[in-house]
Amino acid sequence: MRKQKSAAKSALIVSAIVLIFLLIALLVCYFCTASYYARHFFPGTVLNGVAVDKMTVEEAEDKVAREVADYIFTIKTRDGEKYQIIGPDIDYAYVPGTEIKDILEQQDNYKWLSERKGKKEFDLEVSAAYNEQKLDQKISELECFQPDYIKKPKDAYLQETEVGFELVEAEAGNQLKLAKVQKLAREAVDFGEEELQLTDEVYKQPKVKSDDAHLAEALTEINSYLKTTIKYDVGENGEVLDHQTIKEWITIGDDYSVVFDESKVTNYVQYLASKYNTYGDIREFKTTAGGKVKIGGGDYGWVIDKEKEKAQLLSEIQSGKTIEREPVFNQTAVVKSETYDIGDTYIEVDYTNQHMYYYEKGKLKLETDVVTGNISRNNGSPDGVYKIVYKERDATLVGETYESDVDYFMVFAYNVGFHDADWRNEFGQEIYKTSGSHGCINMPPEKAEELYQILQVGTPVIAYYREPVELTAENAKISNAYSYVNKEREQ
Repeated sequence: MRKQKSAAKSALIVSAIVLIFLLIALLVCYFCTASYYARHFFPGTVLNGVAVDKMTVEEAEDKVAREVADYIFTIKTRDGEKYQIIGPDIDYAYVPGTEIKDILEQQDNYKWLSERKGKKEFDLEVSAAYNEQKLDQKISELECFQPDYIKKPKDAYLQETEVGFELVEAEAGNQLKLAKVQKLAREAVDFGEEELQLTDEVYKQPKVKSDDAHLAEALTEINSYLKTTIKYDVGENGEVLDHQTIKEWITIGDDYSVVFDESKVTNYVQYLASKYNTYGDIREFKTTAGGKVKIGGGDYGWVIDKEKEKAQLLSEIQSGKTIEREPVFNQTAVVKSETYDIGDTYIEVDYTNQHMYYYEKGKLKLETDVVTGNISRNNGSPDGVYKIVYKERDATLVGETYESDVDYFMVFAYNVGFHDADWRNEFGQEIYKTSGSHGCINMPPEKAEELYQILQVGTPVIAYYREPVELTAENAKISNAYSYVNKEREQ
């Protein structure tokens, strides 16, 4: 019985000793491991994405340095293009500091049991050195900075079209500001960033955007002018001024002011005058006695007042309306025609045949032989196309060497007109060549009275010679006679 108790006691002592040794072994193991983690990082430790578990500070720094050496800096344009610059090209290298050591020192190595599992991530403010000049150079060598690649921004502007003007949108282009990109890249690399997204602020912008208020105002103003249409009641078929012509007169200033090129407006008014003025034009006239004559000179016909027409035109263009009117005339004719404006009511004087005719609405109302200016004494009556300027009863005709009283005087040229000549017994034939008047058209009294009663002021007068003559008298000069010859100029 005593032997059994002794054996049991011995076994218990042995067990206690084994347990004590086991505990001692565990403690030694625990403290040895804790000592290990005093110099090494816990499992799962990650520094800036670099796994450094069970590494010393030196080993961790070496691995981080290797990772830093593999640094790649990416630049993204707004068009989605990517450009990369690798660390070695800019001498990018890790600069050791105390941060990794500080992280290890903050590690509680006695908690190694609880820290065996799970990730323990730390963000390092990695200090790195690089060559700024090489970075700037590498950026300048990127494709996006090469001349063949660059598309400069284009300003919005107004463009003439077939119907008017339209807005041409601005183009952003892709031209980068090199110095600005280099500055942003240096700042990004300084902070260890791996990517730089380029935004509009580093791109050169159009000076004039598509939504520019001044441009919009100019376009609105121009389009309002181009709505103007002026329908001229002139000539046989009229003339229309519309946007096709008006748009050619518009100029746009550097400040987007809309200005009319007045020289072009002047040219247009001159065009109207050249086309529709008939004053002094040579007209082909079918004579009563047969045949046609060409007669010009005189003072009859349409005459546009160019200055007043230009002023009115510039004012009306800005209205944006359709306007129907005549040009501004300072002299008019009977018929609106640029080729034959005499009409069917007129006086015809055939100097060669010494006969005159009065037609009213195409019907012959009166005709008579006459005596006209004395050709042999350089008093030939002025030829040309004229109009009756005024009529006068009981007039006194006064010249340098004569004074005559007449009952009826109907003037058509300078001091020259139709009047009764009761001192003559004969009319017609060739009296005018040697014994003609001082220039007036002498008529039998009864014919002069009849003409006076039916003739209206403004009636056209076509007076012509059928053979060449030279008129040198002052009245021929002043009245713009077709056959006037300036002898002084010839000398």
